[in-house]
Amino acid sequence: MPHNESPDPADAEPIPAWLTRPSKTRRKKDSHDLQDLGVALVEMPDNRLVDLPMDEILLDAIRQYRGTKTHEGRRRQMQYIGKLMRRSDPEPLREAVAAMQLGHAKDALALHDAERWRAELIASDDALTAWTAERPQADVQQLRSLIRAARKDASVLPEQRSGKAFRELFKFIRQYPATPSVPAADGG
Repeated sequence: MPHNESPDPADAEPIPAWLTRPSKTRRKKDSHDLQDLGVALVEMPDNRLVDLPMDEILLDAIRQYRGTKTHEGRRRQMQYIGKLMRRSDPEPLREAVAAMQLGHAKDALALHDAERWRAELIASDDALTAWTAERPQADVQQLRSLIRAARKDASVLPEQRSGKAFRELFKFIRQYPATPSVPAADGG
């Protein structure tokens, strides 16, 4: 009988359970990840929490966490929230937290963009042309008067600046987000 025959899978020894289950380190890491997700959920506003697909018990545990004042009580409640989350699918909750964090990042990016435009508009007249090209709906006359006032304020000694013109220019810029330029379709 040749020895090169493959062994029958039915004759093979079963794989021990300790090789197929996750290690203790892996289980602890998963548990800590769920607790971190719980921290992010606790920080979410109530109006967003209600819309999430979660058990009522988990929602009550989050609300109870918010009412707990002592450090040890909050720590234990957070462990309880992690335990409750192990019983359900955490993926929809992770997606909701990621969407909320992405919204915060977009807001911060819009603020930085407005600050950059304010600095460029005060520094150069060419920036006005570029800014109005991206935002044709903006009131150019009002923008020019705000830029003039901000430049006048910038020329004064720092101790005598009011800063009002800078703030008004910033508010005006924030009112008009950039419209994405769409290439025109050729008619022929």
